[in-house]
Amino acid sequence: MRVGLFVPCYVDAFHPEVGQATLELLERFGCEVEYPFDQTCCGQPMTNTGCHKESKATEELFVRNFKDYDYIVAPSGSCVNHIRNNFDAVAQTDDVKHVREHTYELVEFLHDVLKVDGFPWAEFPHKVALHNNCNALRGLNIASMTELREKTFSKPRDLLGMVKGLELVDITRPDECCGFGGTFSVFEEATSARMGQDKARDQAKSGAEYVTSSDSSCMMHQEGCAKRLGLPTKYIHISQILNGERV
Repeated sequence: MRVGLFVPCYVDAFHPEVGQATLELLERFGCEVEYPFDQTCCGQPMTNTGCHKESKATEELFVRNFKDYDYIVAPSGSCVNHIRNNFDAVAQTDDVKHVREHTYELVEFLHDVLKVDGFPWAEFPHKVALHNNCNALRGLNIASMTELREKTFSKPRDLLGMVKGLELVDITRPDECCGFGGTFSVFEEATSARMGQDKARDQAKSGAEYVTSSDSSCMMHQEGCAKRLGLPTKYIHISQILNGERV
């Protein structure tokens, strides 16, 4: 299958190693992966702040870049949630519908589409806490929500459970927002920082050596809060663990 790799802006700018790990991981499972060099932002920041008209040109470019692929995969739940559920600034043509319906966050693509059953190259002998991005959790349903009475499941936990030596540890409030929220962290800086500090303290209390997530944006925020609090917790994207990165 032909897969178009979408690397979000902040990953490209701050954590390019996440995009590289995603590419390598998909290729390990036999995907024919291409990276369209004309790709830019998906339009999420504008839409999140109510600037729907301003995101139109960005969404149109995204569709032109990715409309011919069987699947579009990104290491970001928030961006994928925007494409799948909020891509409304453009006319809903067949190409737009195809892109919306075939764009997947990395974890759900591995879990639901490829249905992987192991990562024999991966070993991560550390205690790890899992953070689910709010958009991935409530928009893409990558795991059950503690506020709902539903059957417990977790796609990222299923995948991490296949990694040799990795021990998952629980935090007290697993579904609580870390306070990043994209532009929320800019316009509501004090509230965002306090929420991030609460999350970082909760993670540290669990005994986790590392925190992992399918969203670098949340972890970037949490890592900054943890460092300012003097906490020893380290942060790593789930693609890097599944791809067998040694730390």
